[in-house]
Parts: sequence; structure tokens; C-alpha cells
Amino acid sequence: MEKIKVGILGATGAVGQRFIQLLENHPWFQITELVASETSAGLPYQKICQWKLNKPIPEDARHLVVKNITSELACQILFSGLDATVATDIEMNYAKAGFPVISNARNFRLEKDVPLLIPEVNPDHLQLIKKQKANRQFSTGFIVTNPNCATVPLAMMLAPLHKKYAVEKVLVTTMQAISGAGYPGLPSLDIMDNVIPFINGEEEKIESETKKILGELVKGEIVFAQFDVSAMVHRVPVFDGHLLSVSIKLKKKGEIPEIKNVLASFGSVPQKLNLPSAPKNPIIVKNENDRPQIRLDRDAGNGMSIVVGRIRPCPVFDVKMSVLGHNTIRGAAGAAILNAELLKMSGFFS
Repeated sequence: MEKIKVGILGATGAVGQRFIQLLENHPWFQITELVASETSAGLPYQKICQWKLNKPIPEDARHLVVKNITSELACQILFSGLDATVATDIEMNYAKAGFPVISNARNFRLEKDVPLLIPEVNPDHLQLIKKQKANRQFSTGFIVTNPNCATVPLAMMLAPLHKKYAVEKVLVTTMQAISGAGYPGLPSLDIMDNVIPFINGEEEKIESETKKILGELVKGEIVFAQFDVSAMVHRVPVFDGHLLSVSIKLKKKGEIPEIKNVLASFGSVPQKLNLPSAPKNPIIVKNENDRPQIRLDRDAGNGMSIVVGRIRPCPVFDVKMSVLGHNTIRGAAGAAILNAELLKMSGFFS
């Protein structure tokens, strides 16, 4: 099978690097274009990228000459790791030019005609693409987004519970890795020996995005899920992995063993289609009293599974638990790649 040619926008950044790493030897996609700022353009990737991952730059990307946003691109789809400060116009212009743009940026997540996609949770929201193309007069281009890196594990955990019991209220406190701040991120004197109880815009993203993802598609519109989410966020001195403490009020009551089984047995379209990046078990339930732990569990399912543990009764709501997700894989580049795989299998490009 001839591979689909893909490009990476923001290729030198933290998310761009993770895209390049995860797409190495992908069975369906081949990187042919790397796009970055004007200062990086015209040079081989290995010469201008400050590579920060623990494996070498893949050979198929090492010698590619980096282009700028005005260059002609010989690829069929684009993955965007662009910073939100520049993503709006760039992503829109590429979509207008006919490129499907699979974006990690926040800029279009809450647009009414843009899918905010977790393939296991809301694959039906891809129906918005038809409306988006009509609204914006796109030809073959469109934009699909993946959620905020802390929203992904929360929404994935809530999805089977909401379907079974109907979620009424959610209280979530996050402990988020420094890689979520990008590179160079935070000064060491700010984060070492410290916990920072503020990440700009993060609480609002978690509270709104979760309800869009778990909303219903009704007559071509997303009706947001009708439950309350209250988020408190913290930056902590670990490199990768977001750990969430979550308390949930349910409309229908469930016993703890049943709730564990509902979570552990969760699977959906990506598993049925056997998509290359889909984990066999999207949710892994741990029964040890001290799991999940970031260092031990963030790479579960090649970083694409979320890990849930300490599931127990909550004296204020109904159930509480700890939830862990790998923020730069399932919460960023890996999420976008899985979105692209679902788009391919759904006939949006070939």
C-alpha cells in the first residue's frame, strides 16, 4: 500500500518532535514535509532542531529541508503542532488551500463546526466536517482538533460512566507535567522544589472541552453534555504525564466493582477497526492502592492508554479515583495521529 504523504506544522517544537517520533515507520503515513518558522527554513531538520526526546531523530526526517508557511507542500494532509499564538491564520489558510489539518492547537476546538475528537468517545462528531466545508467554502480541506492534554484522560474516563450512569457533577484537580508547557517551558527556578497552582486558560479548557466531547450531535449541532465540571490545575516537577484526582456525582448509582468493570471493558471504534495507534485497552484499571503512578504507568499502551486507580466511594459525591494520561502522546501528537487514522478509515482522505 502506498503511504499517505504528510507534513508537520511547527516541526521543531515539543509537539512537532513527538509527531516525528511517533510517525516513524507508521504503516499508513510518511513524513515528506516539515514546516517551521522563517528562521528555521532552508536548512536540514537535524541542523536546526533542538531535539529533546530520548531517542534519536528518525532517519526519514533527519535530512528533510525545513520549509516555511509560504512554501509549496508536496503532501496530502497536515499535522499541526503550532503554538496557539500563531495557529489560527496558518491552519485556516492551509484548510482553505485544500489540506486536511489535524490540529493539536486550541484555537478551533470550540468552533461549532469543528470536531473536537477522541475516536473512542465521539467518532460521530466527524459528521461536522461536511457542515464545516459548506460553512467555510472549503474544497477538500478541513480542520479536526484533538482536546487539551488534561481533558483527554478526563473525558475518556467519564465517557463510559456517563453512558451507563449519567454524570451530574465532576470535580477534578490536576497535577500536570512540565512538558505540557512546551519548550523551553518553565525556568528551573520556578518549577524545581515547587508546585504551581495556575496554568493560564487550563481550567476553562477542561471545563468546556469535556462537555463538548461528551455532547450529542443533534441535527448537525453539538449539544454540550448537561453536567457541571469544576477544574483546579497545578504544574508539578515531572517531565511527562498528567495525573488527575477526580470526584464524580452520578444520576444512577453504581457499585464500585461494577464501575471498575465498566471502565476496564471500555472500547470503541478504534479497537474494532484495529487502527495502528489504538491501544488494545483504552482504559487500564489498577487495583493496587498506590497506582497509577506517573513514572510507572504513563507509557501504558505505548502512551495511548489512560490508567485509572484508587476507585472508591466518595463521601461528598458518589465515586472518586486517580486518572493518568501521557500528555504529549495521548494528550497531543498521538491523539492527532489516531484522529487521522480514523479519518482515513472513514473515507475523508485516501
